[in-house]
Amino acid sequence: MEKLDNFKLETFFSKWEFKARYHLCASDAESMSIRELLQNSGTDPEALLDLKLGYTETFGNPELRTEISKLYDKGTADNILCFCGAEEGIFCAMNALLEPDDHVVVITPNYQSLETIPGSICSVSAVSLDPHDNWNLDLEKVEAAIRDNTKLLVINFPHNPTGKIIPQSTQKKLVEMARKKGIYIFSDEVYRLLEHSQEKRLPQMADIYEKGLSLNVLSKAYGLPGLRMGWIACQDTTLLQKMERVKHFLSICNSAPSEFIAMAALKSRNAITERLRTLLDKNLSVLNSFFKKHSTLFNWQQPDGGCTAFPCYLGPEGTETFTAELLKKTGVLLLPPSVYYSNAAGRGYEGFRIGFGRADMSEALSIVDSYLDTNKY
Repeated sequence: MEKLDNFKLETFFSKWEFKARYHLCASDAESMSIRELLQNSGTDPEALLDLKLGYTETFGNPELRTEISKLYDKGTADNILCFCGAEEGIFCAMNALLEPDDHVVVITPNYQSLETIPGSICSVSAVSLDPHDNWNLDLEKVEAAIRDNTKLLVINFPHNPTGKIIPQSTQKKLVEMARKKGIYIFSDEVYRLLEHSQEKRLPQMADIYEKGLSLNVLSKAYGLPGLRMGWIACQDTTLLQKMERVKHFLSICNSAPSEFIAMAALKSRNAITERLRTLLDKNLSVLNSFFKKHSTLFNWQQPDGGCTAFPCYLGPEGTETFTAELLKKTGVLLLPPSVYYSNAAGRGYEGFRIGFGRADMSEALSIVDSYLDTNKY
């Protein structure tokens, strides 16, 4: 296994996420307090206070896994493996599945670990979404990237950072392509349920493909990143057992309080996601108005889902300078394009990530608006 590359996005966040005055590139939606969550779910808070802080099962609390399995059309608690957030799930899946002689195809731009972790184990090829065609995925390019030793295809829809959702017909063809070659599909589905039109919601990969892995987490569509609770659903229980053995070298097990609160969240999931979709619709309307006003400065493509978008800045100084100057002069944080450079693709992307899942988004965006007006952009 090769040494992992520097995680550019997380390194950038380590410096700025909690120092910037306004976090306008957050990848999560507005959170809530433990008190509010327990009250909304009808959970007795005394039960949390009486919880003993012992070790938990490596696979995850059986009751929690049963609750998670209800999110899927196929499978039971035996088809669920819990992790400390999504990141641990990515690490365990790649290390359990891949060997040095294997090959992986990834979609870019991406959350870097979806590329870097498999790239530390075996060779990786990238297929880029097309920024000039509303971030569409070219199936012919995917097929051309597949080799005789391709073991895994890594996808992410709704997509981070662009918010793109591929049509169900494209998803179906990806599965057919993978099934024909015996390739696994790792599907990052952490923004599922935050589609801006529910007609675009995709089936979960673990439901439709016997070699599909569905990654999800409470951080994004539920707005609960502080719980650090994620999971992978998969029909292949033997592979899940291999992933569990990798987890033995990492967290070993999840936090007992996090598992307890996660069960409360899942039991009130409809109310939580509906609340967040209402907020996202409101914020997206504000974003559309902002980018319409500044249409000569930005190339804006409305996202299909999730709470991030990836507009392109058109000013002469370039996006990297624009985001750096904006942060310096206003305290508003946007993710610059440098964090989205893909080694596998051998290219970067001119977009910047903007987040619209937080309740204070309008306030932060108004500061950007004033900054642009004041500086006569």
